[in-house]
Amino acid sequence: MSRDTVSHFHLLNDPLVFNPPIRISLFCQFMGLKLTMQKSFFYGAVVLLFSIYLPAAHAYVGLCCGKCGGNMPLNIMGAGVPETKEFRFKISPMFMSMDGLADGGDSIKADSLLGMPMMMGEPTGKFMAVPTSMDMQMLNFTAGYSFSDDFFGAVMLMAKDNSMDMKFSSMMQGTTGKSGFTMKSSGIADTMLMGKYRLFTDDPLIPTHQASLMFGLSLPTGSIDEKNTKHPLVTRQSELLPYAMQLGSGTFDPTLGIVYSASRSPYWWGINAMYTARLHNNDRDYRLGNEFRFDLYGMFQFRHNLVAQVQLNGSHWSTIRGEMDESKTGVAGHATKNDPNSPFMTPLWETGNYGGRKLLATAGLQWQPAPLHIIELNVGAPIYQHLNGPQLEEKYRVMLTWYREIPTKASIRHTKHKTKESRLGF
Repeated sequence: MSRDTVSHFHLLNDPLVFNPPIRISLFCQFMGLKLTMQKSFFYGAVVLLFSIYLPAAHAYVGLCCGKCGGNMPLNIMGAGVPETKEFRFKISPMFMSMDGLADGGDSIKADSLLGMPMMMGEPTGKFMAVPTSMDMQMLNFTAGYSFSDDFFGAVMLMAKDNSMDMKFSSMMQGTTGKSGFTMKSSGIADTMLMGKYRLFTDDPLIPTHQASLMFGLSLPTGSIDEKNTKHPLVTRQSELLPYAMQLGSGTFDPTLGIVYSASRSPYWWGINAMYTARLHNNDRDYRLGNEFRFDLYGMFQFRHNLVAQVQLNGSHWSTIRGEMDESKTGVAGHATKNDPNSPFMTPLWETGNYGGRKLLATAGLQWQPAPLHIIELNVGAPIYQHLNGPQLEEKYRVMLTWYREIPTKASIRHTKHKTKESRLGF
């Protein structure tokens, strides 16, 4: 038995590293996730899925991936395609922090937006409350299967926890006796069905150039009925939260894209482009903006089980179309409750204050602690933001991913084929 094989054997039997419930707990603690009853059920289901026993397989030692011409970063849509006739499971906790306001490319102070919304019967452009910061925690769980050499299908489930700090105007501070409050929402977010079909490859076994078609459909499983239950005024607690604090889109949203990847030892690189269309209004008479995203990445394999990566992640999304039904009737969001003609309480209710352009720089590391397992850590921060403001500016995001492959009896890596553990690389 080789030294690498012995090392992997010990890792596989380490109760801390490879006990699924402990792993999930460590992931959640790392990202600071606060478990509600609803999310505990969700995480429990994930643990069960990862704990399923399936027949053993001959594993590749190392991070070379013949299916994708080298591993893509796992935070990118379409990454992590296993061998044909194999399952793939991926769990990714993510944390994103936003702080400070911007309009276009310029930062603005919250105090400059606070004041009396109406004076002498005329709107002033001021607000009773403005956001100052927001933390978003998300847990993504993806299950996929390679049906053939060219076609892969998957479903991604998401849970989300939003927390947004609001600052009151002096009038509201006098009314409530508080300087502000924190809006919160948490629960199941939208579900994504996705597929990847390979259009071209220069080598079906270990391609150095290939292109694939990505397609998906977002299902409206996330709530658009979340209430402002944390507001200090009881009369406002029955109102809906603004658009940014809802958990889903409320619409069926198709996504279409192209994925290109290439490799030349010891480098891997690629580019993805995706477009998500919002084709209809939801049950509350609005739709989120269409979105275009691209990812450009390069990777360097400096050890058989360790890969460093850098990325540029760009996005452009448009403003919200329509208007929430309770905003149109004045039930929610207005300075004078039940008066749709009064100004909005906060800029979060103005649909024109959504959308913009953003470019992030991301760095990460992929590690294979044992065959059939990959752990990846990514850290990203914006290098350019132009927002239809005033909006909160993103400061940074962190994502940790655990990826697991499970071969079936039809897989070439199943033990019935009587092949030995293979140490792949370019």
